[in-house]
Amino acid sequence: MSIKVIEKKVLSSDREHQLASVVYLPDSAPKGLFHVVHGMTEHIGRYERFMRDLAAAGYITYGYDNLGHGKTALNESELGYIAPQDGWKLLVKDVEIFDRAMRAEYGEELPLTLMGHSMGSFIVRLSAEMSGYYDKLIIMGTGGPNPAAGAAIKRIDMMIKSKGDRAYSTPLEKVAFGTYNIRFRNEQDQRSWLTKDVSVRRAYDADPFCTFRFTLSAMRDLLTLTKESNRRDWPRSIDHHKPILLLSGAEDPVGGNTKGVMKVYNNLKAAGANVAVLLYPNCRHEILNDDSYPRVLEDILSFIE
Repeated sequence: MSIKVIEKKVLSSDREHQLASVVYLPDSAPKGLFHVVHGMTEHIGRYERFMRDLAAAGYITYGYDNLGHGKTALNESELGYIAPQDGWKLLVKDVEIFDRAMRAEYGEELPLTLMGHSMGSFIVRLSAEMSGYYDKLIIMGTGGPNPAAGAAIKRIDMMIKSKGDRAYSTPLEKVAFGTYNIRFRNEQDQRSWLTKDVSVRRAYDADPFCTFRFTLSAMRDLLTLTKESNRRDWPRSIDHHKPILLLSGAEDPVGGNTKGVMKVYNNLKAAGANVAVLLYPNCRHEILNDDSYPRVLEDILSFIE
């Protein structure tokens, strides 16, 4: 199947940036729309294989670089900086803004699947609550409640007052992500927690759109996303009739090596949501970049078809 790839720009909810996006179009009548929301310190280009495969299966597949990421950032200094205040809300609002633009162009009648990975998983969880502008929801590489999030946000607020919102904090980064690689420390590679595929890790290290740091304000946004999407009332606040699929590597530290993911699943199930969960043994955070990929693709296609 011949896949057509189109680059587009849609004005962000911040009314300043253009969301730099890519759309993969099948050469046959589309079965539906599929929106990919990427994670922290990466970009939509890392999902090319997955998006091409979905388009080959008949789905108009698209995604954009989030604020503070990739080609949406106006320059290098903007990488890792989302907004001075409430950047997390902008990230959530952009999901619906972009989906409305895509439906207006490609068909209001087409069913829409919304999928977010890692930080993107927290974004789509809140988008599902705040707008409900989707038909099916896939939550990939997500995490459960972090009891320390509230205190960490207050600490960041204090640091911003003294250092500014564009400053960085190495100690904060170590607290937030320093434990992710403990299980894989024998591999002597700080990216081992991402995937078993060394070539993917090397490509990540060589990509300037992946190796930047989050500013203090962006770290506050990330923690707020995790805090808000794990509120006790969140599972009761989304449409329980729309199917939800949770996907995670069994050795993903973001998901607490399944504990956090299962917490999210159990909370949704208890609230009456139409939810399922799939865990991939011996796989890490990026299940689209691990040897789980063929199974993950098959499971996603089964879910959306």
